[in-house]
Amino acid sequence: MAPTTRIKIIANPHYQKSGTKSYVCAMRKYGFSPTKPGPYSFGIAMHQTGRQYTDKPVGGRVRSRRELQKKSADGDQVGQVSAEDVQNDAMYLAQVGIGSPAQNLNLDFDTGSADLWVWSTELPAATLSQYTNHTVFDPSKSSTFKDKKGSTWKISYGDGSSASGTVGNDNVDIGGLVVKGQAVELAETMSAQFESGAGDGLLGLAFSNINTVKPQPVKTPVDNMITQSDIPKSESLFTAKLGSWRDANEPDKGASFYTFGFIDQDTVKAAGEDIVYTPVDKSQGFWMFNSTSATVNGKSIARAGNTAIADTGTTLALVDDSTCQAIYDAIPGAEYDSSSQGWIYPSNTTADNLPVVSFAVGDNHFVVQKEDLGFADAKSGYVYGGIQSRGDMTFDILGDTFLKGIYAVFDVGNTRFGAVQRKELHQNLSPPPQ
Repeated sequence: MAPTTRIKIIANPHYQKSGTKSYVCAMRKYGFSPTKPGPYSFGIAMHQTGRQYTDKPVGGRVRSRRELQKKSADGDQVGQVSAEDVQNDAMYLAQVGIGSPAQNLNLDFDTGSADLWVWSTELPAATLSQYTNHTVFDPSKSSTFKDKKGSTWKISYGDGSSASGTVGNDNVDIGGLVVKGQAVELAETMSAQFESGAGDGLLGLAFSNINTVKPQPVKTPVDNMITQSDIPKSESLFTAKLGSWRDANEPDKGASFYTFGFIDQDTVKAAGEDIVYTPVDKSQGFWMFNSTSATVNGKSIARAGNTAIADTGTTLALVDDSTCQAIYDAIPGAEYDSSSQGWIYPSNTTADNLPVVSFAVGDNHFVVQKEDLGFADAKSGYVYGGIQSRGDMTFDILGDTFLKGIYAVFDVGNTRFGAVQRKELHQNLSPPPQ
């Protein structure tokens, strides 16, 4: 059995916080339509395909496609959303070794997806020459790489952007734990939104039923760790401790890490409480659980039948509109700003004027750190809130805004999600420098 170690994650050095861009990133990933006004929305665009005659004005077929669109500042024109409009939400990256000898890539660990895909030498030369800040996996330099003939993958998002390519099997080293013969998805094509993203790829930690490999989905690294007995059967789990983004590169604070196959007892002891668990519904592939209430300054908000997912790959927390309204009604001077497409509040707001906000995870409530109620600078004198509207989605996305306040346990073997409230909260409420 491989040694169990903490996998350190670091702050993405190229990350620049933007509330609006992160909100658009979530729209893109989950394909939800906003219920509040703003420049970004989904619309139907017409595309002509299969035109047979180039010398005639018409030909082929016209198909409709749902696309993410942006209104101009004066509201008169609607155009396409560029890569610059979307924030790549990889705030944290972890080094993963792929192949023999290992080629070290910085990947985004994402509990909201189930693909392990990487930048590869199969990408067009023009892409590789333009984006030189990536480590690119070269399968020809790995003695253990085997092509998975006939298998392909494609990730498509709600705005029409996508990445796709071929599949191979190779050894994957995650913090000294080597998963042999892991399926690795090699990027062959990428749309602009993927090309401009940070990191060298993504390691999905959701359930394998939403893996995109065809003709058959492949096992995730965690699935293979369990099958290969790389982690104990009794500890078929992984955990995440996401520290403050501003502290992620300060080793003395040990702010951010993942573990596979064990729970970090020092973190649990520091919390001074026991981990509590709630069942997970994995039918949609996500870490989904009941979240039927919230509180704002101790006042309960009933949300009968509500569910939520824990998503390390989304920076914001997205909840229903009535809960958002209650949260920002409790902050003096807060307002919904349509130009920012989000809730904002005055940047000089003190901790005493910020509410205590909690969300239910099963039968227990967990508090959002006050410093994470503010995500990034907004318009002059205002902060973009870390909790925003989920639009027309039917479930919440509890991303990093929420997860930074807890130590999270993703128990694969028992299909449950565990959490303990962290105590080492920060007092500096201002967003980190841009």
